[in-house]
Amino acid sequence: MDRVKRWRVFLLFLITLFLTACGVEDDVIRSSVQSPLKEVSLEPKEHQTYEQEITLSAIGDILIHSPVFKDAMGKSGYDFTPMLDRVKDFLSRSTITIANQETMIGGVELGLSSYPSFNSPQEVGDALKQVGVDVVTLANNHTLDRGEAAIQSALKHWETIDMMYAGAYKDQMDRENLRIYETEEGISTAFLSYTYGTNGIPVPDGKDYLVNLIDKEKIGKEIQLAKEEADVIVLSLHFGNEYERMPNEVQKDLVQYAADQGVHVVIGHHPHVLQPVDWVTGENGNKTLVAYSLGNFLSNQQELYQRIGGIFNFSVKKVSKGEEVDVEVHSPSFIPTYVTFTPYFSNYEVVPMYQLTNTELSGAENIYQEIKAHMSRWVPELAFPEE
Repeated sequence: MDRVKRWRVFLLFLITLFLTACGVEDDVIRSSVQSPLKEVSLEPKEHQTYEQEITLSAIGDILIHSPVFKDAMGKSGYDFTPMLDRVKDFLSRSTITIANQETMIGGVELGLSSYPSFNSPQEVGDALKQVGVDVVTLANNHTLDRGEAAIQSALKHWETIDMMYAGAYKDQMDRENLRIYETEEGISTAFLSYTYGTNGIPVPDGKDYLVNLIDKEKIGKEIQLAKEEADVIVLSLHFGNEYERMPNEVQKDLVQYAADQGVHVVIGHHPHVLQPVDWVTGENGNKTLVAYSLGNFLSNQQELYQRIGGIFNFSVKKVSKGEEVDVEVHSPSFIPTYVTFTPYFSNYEVVPMYQLTNTELSGAENIYQEIKAHMSRWVPELAFPEE
């Protein structure tokens, strides 16, 4: 009997051991099923690296002379979108696209006008929105052409179509509201805009907010504020001498100052012709990308180089590791453009230069190659997408 009892006890022990083992294994399986999304990392969170990237594009002057808005006029208003059809795909593909709106879009109620005192249809803004522009800069020598009424009317329309603007503001509170564009990719970009002057038209007393004038001390303070709120700073400067194809010393000095303050990108306009791209080293060893002038994008100026502008593109990469954040601007590229129109000042169209035929521009290929060499003289790696 003792042998049988011992056998039974041993058998009971084996059964218990088997059931216990099955129970443990079943617990592991249930745990893995109940938490399929749980991630286990052996690396502390403060040491993990995260990368985000966006692309930006910038275009030069939208300068709406009367032949341009007359060409856009139809039975039901103004439509500028056909003028931009051939560049729409390039403008809409970037994360953020910025344009220099040289003329106030005060609208027909104030009376449309051309050089030297511009006021443009508000449909200009609608067209830019439709082709992919996200931000417009408004500080330039024509900002005050038609006074505060045109500025306020224009700003109201930009707000109506949900277009971010910089450089001219409704009031002091509006001016103090930094223009920071937040992207889904997790990169924030601050846009600042200033002009050398307003063609001798005085800024109304107590209303400095109507247009940002270039002042190093003021610019420096706003750059520091922007650095606290945004990952990237893009500074637009309306400066230089009209129709000069190379930057002057005043431009270079101001860009150097911006680089010393930590600005990532400087976009220039006012000369109405293209000036080269460059990298400028700041006092802390940082690199600032600059396009000294992007020329005219859409206008009725008629000399060869006045009809050539372009789309300036670059990428921004943000690398975060714990509390450390590094921002890198890289891969600059440029798509030269040309404004075509008939001898009777109609059918205005912005055309990528690589698509031009000799019918549209005599010697198109040679001029295109010259522009490529001009823009890349200081940045040999500047790319020229041809699609």
